[in-house]
Amino acid sequence: MFVKMGDKEQILFSKRWVAKEAVDKTASERLSKELNINTVFANLLLQRHIDTFDRARAFFRPSLHQLHDPFLMKDMEKAILRIEQAMAAKEKILIYGDYDVDGTTAVTTVFAFFNSIYEHMDFYIPDRYAEGYGISYKGIDWAIENGYSLIIALDCGIKSIAHVEYAKEKGVEFIICDHHHPGEEVPDATAILNPKQINCNYPFKELSGCGIGYKLIQGYSIKNNLPEEKAQECLDLVAVSISADIVPIVDENRVLTYFGLKKLSEMPNNGLRALLEYSTKKMDLTVSDVVFSIGPRINAAGRIADAKDSVRLMLTKCPIEAKNFAELINVHNDERRSFDTNITEQALAVISNSKEMLHRKSTVVFNPAWHKGVIGIVASRLIEKYHRPTVVLTESNGMATGSARSVPGFDLYHAVETCSDLLEQFGGHTHAAGLTMKLENVPEFIERFEKIVAETIAEKSMAPEVEYDIELPMRCINAKFMGILKQFAPFGPGNMNPVFMTRNVWDNGYGSIVGENHLRLSLMQESLHKPMKGIAFGQAHHFDRIATGVSFDICYTLEENHFNDSVSLQLNVKDIKFADQR
Repeated sequence: MFVKMGDKEQILFSKRWVAKEAVDKTASERLSKELNINTVFANLLLQRHIDTFDRARAFFRPSLHQLHDPFLMKDMEKAILRIEQAMAAKEKILIYGDYDVDGTTAVTTVFAFFNSIYEHMDFYIPDRYAEGYGISYKGIDWAIENGYSLIIALDCGIKSIAHVEYAKEKGVEFIICDHHHPGEEVPDATAILNPKQINCNYPFKELSGCGIGYKLIQGYSIKNNLPEEKAQECLDLVAVSISADIVPIVDENRVLTYFGLKKLSEMPNNGLRALLEYSTKKMDLTVSDVVFSIGPRINAAGRIADAKDSVRLMLTKCPIEAKNFAELINVHNDERRSFDTNITEQALAVISNSKEMLHRKSTVVFNPAWHKGVIGIVASRLIEKYHRPTVVLTESNGMATGSARSVPGFDLYHAVETCSDLLEQFGGHTHAAGLTMKLENVPEFIERFEKIVAETIAEKSMAPEVEYDIELPMRCINAKFMGILKQFAPFGPGNMNPVFMTRNVWDNGYGSIVGENHLRLSLMQESLHKPMKGIAFGQAHHFDRIATGVSFDICYTLEENHFNDSVSLQLNVKDIKFADQR
């Protein structure tokens, strides 16, 4: 919906509330009795396709024995055999990875493991600005000049057909460990570990890049009779990669994240421990803590300076060195925030000043002066404002390079792929992608991208929605309820923190505006004897109406609020609807 604000137009959204599909009542009652839990939790389990006692036990009691056999992955035996041959011949091995969180944690994981048993190794992270995403000719030339004959590429490489061929002609072999979608043709590498490739029977397809690296060292450990604990030392890094790369936290990823977060909370490696000193003091870390506190700092090194600093941080055995690296990376993160804020403001101004852009189904903005390191973040910020598929472009090395982000329900990768004839390079997922094109192709890309989005995006994807799991009276919420709910964690894609909906609540008069634009609520409902505390971020515009005592409906998640060494239950209110908005 468009409204006039002075002489400009602005988009306002009314969020749609969508209830998840109702579960079978008979199945819910049966599971409730089998597990001795109330039907609310039985319903939540059934929504997650957990419909038997055994599946519930596996869900609530994750075990590393639930991990799949790494040798089910296509080319695993080939990859390990080639590494063993390289070690036997004392060849130099280079661990090569992308500059983001997934890439740097993958490089750290695989390098730390193999370097502990083999010395002729090094790692390489391409420069975001000089080399761009993925395998670069500069990186291959560096390997050749320094005598490396085997490169293990992590979180990249599945589309680097020409690069791998170039390396092969120069006597350098590749093992590719990637989780991105392959094209119709794959590189002629010695081995490719990617569950998404054709004829790979690995049962779980959604590992992170670091997760693929973990399967490689797990397979090597099994074949060479190394203790299980040796590979498991890196589980904190794997959890960081899964959380930051926003892959589904189901199946194997759930197990890896569960134990990785446990290690991150109790015994992280020196580098992660030093980063945590700058980000959060919480004892029991969550996926959200990683996404908002640790991930951005690891990313900041590659965005602002050198991503190798992040790897060095996570590799160091010296606590003092870790502290110094963490301090440097935290400075980079502060710089990143400044770039992020300024560029976001500029991009929003471009959109709000263009009536044509406001009425489009997509957003594509280009400014050659914008900092390449933060354009992905800016794309996400623009989606928060305008909620449509977004591409932010800048200029780097004489080319237009960009980051794309999507909205729920829209396959961004397909839309970008449709424009592939205009692109020099692209890659990514359903929800995020990176792309590079000639500067003269930008205008046509803008029109072509808009056309494919307009033709294929569902109307419901053009406005934000709140999907809630179940309707819940507030009287059900207590410490016991929260204790069971916490066992559903770790939360993330595929197993999101349950969203509850409660009707006809009101503020008891103790609500207030906090910060610039947030609501602190003190909520009551009929038959509730004690108010429930709530926080509604960015919703201060509701205060005047709520202050009248009128009733309203809320969608929310439950969380524990840690303040001054005390812990209390709190509703994190996602949206508010009054009677005339239902």
